[in-house]
Amino acid sequence: MRGGISDDEKKSRARRARERLRQSAPSIKGARCEPKADHIGFGLLTDEDEERELPPLACDPASAPPGPPWHYDLSEEEEQARQEKRETRQEKRDRLKRKALDKAPQKLKNPSDLQVRFRTGAVYTAVTVVCVLAGNIPMVLMLMAVAGICAGEFFYMLRSDAKLPNEMLGIVAAVLYPASVYLAGLIGAMLVSLGLLLALIVWYVFWLRARIPDVGVSFFGAAYTGLLLCGLIVIRVSLPEPWGGIVVLLLFLSVWANDAFAYLVGSKIGRHKLAPRTSPKKSWEGFFAGLVGSVLFWCAISFVPGVTMSVVQAVAFGAIAGCMGVLGDLAESRIKRNSGFKDSGTIMPGHGGLLDRSDSLFLTSITAAILMVAGGCIPYVVF
Repeated sequence: MRGGISDDEKKSRARRARERLRQSAPSIKGARCEPKADHIGFGLLTDEDEERELPPLACDPASAPPGPPWHYDLSEEEEQARQEKRETRQEKRDRLKRKALDKAPQKLKNPSDLQVRFRTGAVYTAVTVVCVLAGNIPMVLMLMAVAGICAGEFFYMLRSDAKLPNEMLGIVAAVLYPASVYLAGLIGAMLVSLGLLLALIVWYVFWLRARIPDVGVSFFGAAYTGLLLCGLIVIRVSLPEPWGGIVVLLLFLSVWANDAFAYLVGSKIGRHKLAPRTSPKKSWEGFFAGLVGSVLFWCAISFVPGVTMSVVQAVAFGAIAGCMGVLGDLAESRIKRNSGFKDSGTIMPGHGGLLDRSDSLFLTSITAAILMVAGGCIPYVVF
């Protein structure tokens, strides 16, 4: 035994290697294979010659059939399977490239994203300010458009979550909610809700594929994207001019201040996750920073001449409004996560969908209206 391997083991290995070489030689169709001149007698090794180095084969390529591959002919099925395997490998490489690109910093992926985000935000802010201050009808029309677009994005995401909502009824009801509240007050909202419920019952009875969860999702989507926004209309028409439009605009600014403070602080020092399974990027540090931003905003408004809100009321109002904004944001994040979406849409380049920008406003608007009615800030409510 030399080098830890016995002589019998070496002979066995040489025998197996010679057998593999003999089997592989005929696989080259039509090629004449013969040992080199200095290896005459190959294949006739005796026991004493077992440890000899195996001689290489000298193959004549010219004797092989024309065209690769020489070692085998592929049938159509084998060629198709080979092509599919090649495409599968290419798809895998592309997927790995996309995964690496997703992990890259945003500035490296697209340096102009910040500019696009800023321009989109500027247009969104300008349209909001103009419609709110222009009067009741422009603001109602804006809210109707927002409700319709948000409802469409909502139902689109729910279809990916194995739901079959009635998108037409849901979107129509979401658009009608702001108009009905403006024209008939809360009675108008009740009539739209009753009409939507009856229509969904008829749809459920006569369309056999509809399920109870589909009916619930259709009703919830319309109320979530349309009815909750009606709090802004109640505030707008209940307060005398110009305070109605100013308070509504302040609510928008309050939501934006909350989001800005939460994003700036959470992205810098956020360490403790607020809801890791629902929205992994949100942190407790960002949450409290958003509350502070909302409270400071309303405290600053309380010092404006003509505003009767006290500092204590401003602190309570800002804290509650900030909490409702975060809750609305988490609710929409849960919907997106269950549906497998990163953004609700692409209508706002750099921001995602309109539902992504309005999720905090839904609960904030209706909560603000209730607080103002309860606190006596609104002298009357439209019925």
